[in-house]
Amino acid sequence: MEQQNPDQETGKWSSMFSPSQVAHKLKQNLAFRSKWAELNGAMGDLGTYIPIILALTLAKNLDLGTTLIFTGIYNFVTGAIYGVPMPVQPMKSIAAVAISDPEFNIPEVMAAGICTGAILLIFGLTGLMHLVYKLIPLPVVRGIQLAQGLSFAMTAVKYIEKDQIFAKSKTAGERPWLGLDGLLLALICACFIIIVNGSGDENENGEVDNLNRRASRMGKLRKFISSLPSAFLIFLLGLILAVIRGPKAIKDFKLGPSPIKIINISKHEWKEGFIKGTIPQLPLSILNSVIAVCKLSTDLFPEKPVSATSVSITVGVMNVVGCWFGAMPCCHGAGGLAGQYKFGARTGGCVAMLGAAKLVLGLVLGGSLVRVLEQYPVGVLGVLLLFAGIELAICCRDMGCKEECFVMLVCAVVSLVGSSAALGFLCGMVVHLLLRLRKVGDGQSWSDFWFHHNP
Repeated sequence: MEQQNPDQETGKWSSMFSPSQVAHKLKQNLAFRSKWAELNGAMGDLGTYIPIILALTLAKNLDLGTTLIFTGIYNFVTGAIYGVPMPVQPMKSIAAVAISDPEFNIPEVMAAGICTGAILLIFGLTGLMHLVYKLIPLPVVRGIQLAQGLSFAMTAVKYIEKDQIFAKSKTAGERPWLGLDGLLLALICACFIIIVNGSGDENENGEVDNLNRRASRMGKLRKFISSLPSAFLIFLLGLILAVIRGPKAIKDFKLGPSPIKIINISKHEWKEGFIKGTIPQLPLSILNSVIAVCKLSTDLFPEKPVSATSVSITVGVMNVVGCWFGAMPCCHGAGGLAGQYKFGARTGGCVAMLGAAKLVLGLVLGGSLVRVLEQYPVGVLGVLLLFAGIELAICCRDMGCKEECFVMLVCAVVSLVGSSAALGFLCGMVVHLLLRLRKVGDGQSWSDFWFHHNP
């Protein structure tokens, strides 16, 4: 066997991690495929981000300025690391507990985020997350994605149909048809997105090229319409309407960031945060924020593979660091990735740009920005969330046989009806195991029965 010269090996690794190589990699990851498309894609997960952050700010006095600063940094760093539109979203289970439980306050929220992040960090550093990723069958992952996508879509319809009181996580009656946050406005926004984006795939499969070859005026008009940044225009419309609805919010702006301070957490608050926050959040973070995100990213960007180990580590580091300073516990999410992809995001530059915007807002306006977000049309946010949820659910169309569809649907239905991704996951795994056991003895060995359909 040929011996490797230690000097050659050292030179190999030093060249891979040389400043020039790192700079080139970062430049590639942050490059824009299309500035308008990436800007449009950056709006794709705001339908989830804004309602949760706003609810916690109003209900629990979450420091919005600090959260914007840290999530902005998270966005920029993850965009530079992965080179794909990796979203940064609030941890939904922890947020739900905080909004519904009057005894679960900011210290408990941060304790829950730190504990969840620490466990995910350990899973990543020890390689356990990679093992989990390999063991979970694809139909079960697709079931979690389908359930999450449908859950987003149903929540979006609720936002569109009914007025919302985010501070109490309650509805406040039917939304009126007319007005600056009326049902008619939301329906017009939804129709506009469908006209511009269609189902989302045809532009990638050559429709635009076909239109380029057509000389007719109608072809040129369709090409122009399909190039519009629909999500960005709708989000901008929402901001304008928010200012019109609450002009006094502009007068309440205070320049400068929120004061950064370390959160004091008592022993009791650590206990409550772990029991009420970490335990229900952890299965969702592992399944949706790591496993499902990696599967979806591989589907959408096969040339840029994302490992479960690295995603677990980045989620862990984000929370182990940021939660000490009062930033909302965050994770990556398959729904956010699907929404950003739906509206045109294709590179890490998309989320880096979004992160820069959050960072600037956090440094310049701090927590005073909440006065504008209070007036933002909720129906418009519902429209953005609706298409993000549908895009995530559509990603499950690749199941190749009835058996895989059966496992996926069992997992999805139990997750939705039981409102628990962990319960749906458990049922999906049991059904998958039973179906595989039926085939043992029909020419399939014990050694490969579990991984037969698992990539």
